[in-house]
Amino acid sequence: MHHTPLIATIVAGLVVAFIFGAIAHRLRVPPIAGYLLAGVMVGPFTPGFVADAGLAAELAEIGVILLMFGVGLHFSLRDLLSVWTIAVPGAIVQIAAATVMGAALGHLLGWPLFGGIVFGLALSVASTVVLLRALQSRDLVDTERGRIAVGWLIVEDLVMVLALVLLPAIATALDSGGSGGGIGAVATSLGITLLKVGGFVALMLVVGPRIIPALLHWVAHTGSRELFRLAVLAIALGVAFGAALIFGVSLALGAFFAGMILGETPLSRRAAEETLPLRDAFAVLFFVSVGMLFNPSVVVEQPLALLATVAIIVIGKSLAAFAIVRLFRHPTGTALTIAVSLAQIGEFSFILAALGGELGVLPQDGRDLILAGALISIFLNSFLFSAVAALKARGHVAEGTAAAEAEAAKDGLILVGYGRVGRFVAQSLAERGIRPRLIEAEDDRARRGEGDGLEAIVGNAVEERVLAAAGIASARRLVIAIPEGFEAGAIAEHARALNPSVEIIARAHSEAQAAHLAARGVAHVISGEREIARRMSDLAT
Repeated sequence: MHHTPLIATIVAGLVVAFIFGAIAHRLRVPPIAGYLLAGVMVGPFTPGFVADAGLAAELAEIGVILLMFGVGLHFSLRDLLSVWTIAVPGAIVQIAAATVMGAALGHLLGWPLFGGIVFGLALSVASTVVLLRALQSRDLVDTERGRIAVGWLIVEDLVMVLALVLLPAIATALDSGGSGGGIGAVATSLGITLLKVGGFVALMLVVGPRIIPALLHWVAHTGSRELFRLAVLAIALGVAFGAALIFGVSLALGAFFAGMILGETPLSRRAAEETLPLRDAFAVLFFVSVGMLFNPSVVVEQPLALLATVAIIVIGKSLAAFAIVRLFRHPTGTALTIAVSLAQIGEFSFILAALGGELGVLPQDGRDLILAGALISIFLNSFLFSAVAALKARGHVAEGTAAAEAEAAKDGLILVGYGRVGRFVAQSLAERGIRPRLIEAEDDRARRGEGDGLEAIVGNAVEERVLAAAGIASARRLVIAIPEGFEAGAIAEHARALNPSVEIIARAHSEAQAAHLAARGVAHVISGEREIARRMSDLAT
C-alpha cells in the first residue's frame, strides 16, 4: 500500500513534533517552540522530507477551529469582571502601543501602512497556551497578579477575534477603494460585515444557550462517551462551518462562540476533557503548519529587523504593560509578573499573520519576522520568569503564592486531585473534622475545593516544589485520588524522596497499576474492582 500525501503529512508532522517537543520539554522550554521548529524541519525551506503545504494548511484550519473552541470553553466572564478595571484599559493601551511600534518598524522596512498595522497587531497579543502554562507551573493562577494576567489575556483574545472578523472586510474595502470607492467603500464593507457578525452573535446568544446545552444533556443521558465526544466535536466544527457559510464570519469566531456557550453549561468540564486529546493533536498540527511557513533565511538576511521585532515583543510590550500596572498603583512584583507573562506571542499572532498573507496585506517578510519573533520570545519566556523570580528573591518582594505561604499541612494530610473520588474523600474527611491541604492541577477544580473550605495549591503534584509547597516534609499521610495509576506512582516516588516516612494511599484500575504503585512505596493501594467485588461477595454470603 502506497502512502498518501495526507497520511505522510500527518505522520511526519506528529512524529517530528514529538521529537522536538520532547527536546523542548527537556530544556524546560514550552513545547510550542519545539512544534514550530518541527514545522521548519518538514517545511519547504529546509532540506530533506517536505510535507504537503496545502494539506498542512487545511489541517491547520481544523486546528484553528479547535484552538478557538478551547479558548471559548475556558473563557470566564467572572474572571474578567473581577479585574476589569485594570485588564480592559491595560490590554487596550498595550495593544495600541505594540501596534504603533510594529507599524513604525513596518514603515522603516518600506511596507504599506495597513500591512504595518497588521504586523503590529500580531506582535501585540500573547499566547494563551504559553501564558497559562507558565502561570500554572509557578502556582500563580489564583494570585492577584495571575488573575490580572489572565483577564488581560482574555481582553487581548477578544480584540484579536474582532480583528480577525474585520480584517477581510477592511482588506476588500481598501482594494475597492483603490479603484475609486474611497472611504465610502470601506464604511460599506465594514457595515455589512458588522451586520453579519451581529446577526450571528445574536443568534448564538439567543438560540445557542437553548439548543446546545439541551442537545448535550440528551446525549449525556444516553450514557455513551463516544456519542458525547462526537456531539461536542460536531458542535465545534458545525457551528464554525455554519457561521462561515451562512454569515460569512471567520471559522475562528464561530468556534469561539460555540465554546463560550458550551463553557457556561455544567457539562463544560466533561466536554473539555473528552475532546482534549483531539484538540491537542490538531493544535500540534497547527503549530507545525505555521512553522512550515517560516523561511530561516530571514535570520541571516534581516538580522536587524528580527532584532527589532524581538525587542518589540520582549521589551516594548513588557515596558508598556509594566508602566500601565504601576500606573494603577499595583505592586512592583505584580507589574513584573504581568510584564513577563505578556513578553511572547503565539497562536493568535500566527492566525493573524496567515490571514494577512492570504489577503495580500502582510508581506512575506512580515510573516517570517512574526514566526521568528514567536520562536525566540517563547524560548526566552521561561528564562525571563526565572530572572524575575531571582529579582524578587533578592529584593524580598512578596510572592503571594501558595509556595511562599506554605506551612505544615493541616492535620498532616495532603490530598492530590479533586475529581469525583477526591471530592468524596474530602467530604468524608470533613465529616470527621479533618481538612486536608489540596493539590490540584486544574484551576476550576482547585477553585471548587476552595469553595468547599480547602486550602488549594494549583500545580502538578509530580513536581517536587508543588509537594514542598503543600508541606510534604511534615505530612503524615498523602492521599493520591487521581485516576492515572502510573502518574500516581511518579507522585509517590517524589513524595517519598522528600519525606520517607509519609504514608501514601492511592487508587489503581489494574493489577499492573497496583504493582507499579506498590513498587514505589505506596502503603495502601485501593482497587475499585476489588472493593466492589469484596462488597458484592459479602452481600452474597
